[in-house]
Amino acid sequence: MTKAMILAAGRGERMRPLTDHTPKPLLAVGGKPLIVWHIERLRAAGFSELVINHAHLGHRLEEALGDGAALGVRIAWSPETRALETAGGIRHALPLLGDAPFVVVNGDVFCDTDLAALRAAADGLHADGPLAHLLLVDNPAHHPDGDFHLAADGLIHTDGQPRLTFSGLGAYHPALFTGLPDDTPAKLAPLLRAAMSAGTVTGRHHRGRWIDVGTPQRLAELDGELRRGD
Repeated sequence: MTKAMILAAGRGERMRPLTDHTPKPLLAVGGKPLIVWHIERLRAAGFSELVINHAHLGHRLEEALGDGAALGVRIAWSPETRALETAGGIRHALPLLGDAPFVVVNGDVFCDTDLAALRAAADGLHADGPLAHLLLVDNPAHHPDGDFHLAADGLIHTDGQPRLTFSGLGAYHPALFTGLPDDTPAKLAPLLRAAMSAGTVTGRHHRGRWIDVGTPQRLAELDGELRRGD
């Protein structure tokens, strides 16, 4: 059974003072915490086994969500004594994620993509490649230059035009992370760029709704849209 991981260990510096006493994934939009939107959509897409990492105010997340039973899922917690960055956090959680490919969702984005399709993409990953499948989106105003180029054959490259932005949603094979030391901070981008150079990263362009909920202003705008039913 394909598992999903929600990344929830970030400090949320751009969200301060909101995140001084509340972990960013528990900030509410549309009447419920941002992380609950993720959990409900993952459950609707067939995910029942979730792994969530945490660092800053992590006990608040565990208190709010518990074992996930109230939301119809099973949550395994991956606490970090210090934030390990994206790749380091995933590496630390590998014992909980297992040997099969898995899906990862950034806890501070809002996206209406078909998560079942992302799960299907995870099932197509292998230790000898492809190792990763990324969801890319149109470049937002705050990131106009994008991150990567999606070629017509579905492979993602570090160069080329046009460029798209990595959404923070992807599927990965554990082999991408096993070379990292455990409990050590590590960024995801260098791993992805190396895998792209080897031709082992595929992707898809999501043209629907995607919001990087990284500032109080974008949080408030999303909250208003959801409450209006937009």
